[in-house]
Amino acid sequence: MRPFSLLVKPTSADCNLACEYCFYLPKKNLYPETKQHRMSDSVLERLINTYMKTRQDSYSICWQGGEPALMGIGFFSKAVEFQKKYGSAGARISNSVQTNATLITDKMAALFSRYSFLVGCSLDGPEEIHNLYRRTLKGNATHQDVLKGIKILKRNNVEFNILTLVSKANVDHAQQIYHYLKNMGFYYHQYIPCIEFDENKNLLPFAITGEQWGNFLCDIFDAWYPKEIYSTSVSVRNFESILSKKIEGTNNICTMGDNCCQYFVVEYNGDIYPCDFFVEKPLKLGNIMETSWEEMLDSPVYRRFGAQKKLWNEKCTLCDHLELCSGDCLKNRMVAGNPSQNLSCLCPGLKSFFNHTQNKFDVLSEKIQKERQKNHKMIDKPPKSGRNDPCFCGSGIKFKKCCGK
Repeated sequence: MRPFSLLVKPTSADCNLACEYCFYLPKKNLYPETKQHRMSDSVLERLINTYMKTRQDSYSICWQGGEPALMGIGFFSKAVEFQKKYGSAGARISNSVQTNATLITDKMAALFSRYSFLVGCSLDGPEEIHNLYRRTLKGNATHQDVLKGIKILKRNNVEFNILTLVSKANVDHAQQIYHYLKNMGFYYHQYIPCIEFDENKNLLPFAITGEQWGNFLCDIFDAWYPKEIYSTSVSVRNFESILSKKIEGTNNICTMGDNCCQYFVVEYNGDIYPCDFFVEKPLKLGNIMETSWEEMLDSPVYRRFGAQKKLWNEKCTLCDHLELCSGDCLKNRMVAGNPSQNLSCLCPGLKSFFNHTQNKFDVLSEKIQKERQKNHKMIDKPPKSGRNDPCFCGSGIKFKKCCGK
């Protein structure tokens, strides 16, 4: 059985916030018969039991939403206990949580720390930017609550990253956001483009254009390179993914792959889908309570969905950057006015970013490979490192994505 990871949504689209740009909130309409969506113990146990029996080298579960912290500490405690119960001796299990951080408690953070959960916290920048779209159900600002949650994580020594959604609110403030996060002591960044369409496949008002995304990435790169590389101060996942692709030939983000059969989305009731951007009834693959992983992996629906990734526009085939882009995310190809619907709306920006950085990434990749070779000869046993720690070899990227592989 080929390896796969899980993106689990134990609260479905339920959330204590009502972020204007959230693509998943409308998914609550999939289950209108239930007002409050919470994963039951029986579904949780079945999910982990069957997943741990797939015999992979390592297991990866990302708990997402909606807002997964609505489940409370008891849910995550049970998840860990089930992993212990059904995991084989020596099994490597990676848990991560993507959260708005407003519901984090000391007890929850202590659990995350004890079992090495990696927590991704959504923060769009300084208060005046973050609060434009990220508000509570009653319309209240959330920035201060997010910072309180992050403070709790830091107090309990929880490894965390910052996830910044790049929308119309902040796309023109790249370096301001970068330096704000750095000055706050947040050194692990991931930037995500806000691309959402209306029913006519036109970009919504808060979404960004490809050109804006390219300019944003170039500005972030110019703030990061070269000084941050050698100080190992700030890690930007967007850039580490490019280095991993160039050095290892591996894809650690799904958009860089040429097939979308990489993970499964698990809804609160055990329903399985191929991607959280495509949680739609026609793409439902089964339910964990009655369908095996083997059946879903071999599902014609899943295979057809995955194969679409490689059906990129003919312009992509001729592009010098296809290896890094692979046609981009399927969702971003659904733009109106494009007859083939296979050319990403981010294409112009991605091209400008790759043109701006290609030579520097090539130089950096060569340097990292030389540093690895030199330091591996000097160090027989690498020191113990956390998942977010910079690699001992001096590459400037995270240990887990460098010599820790």
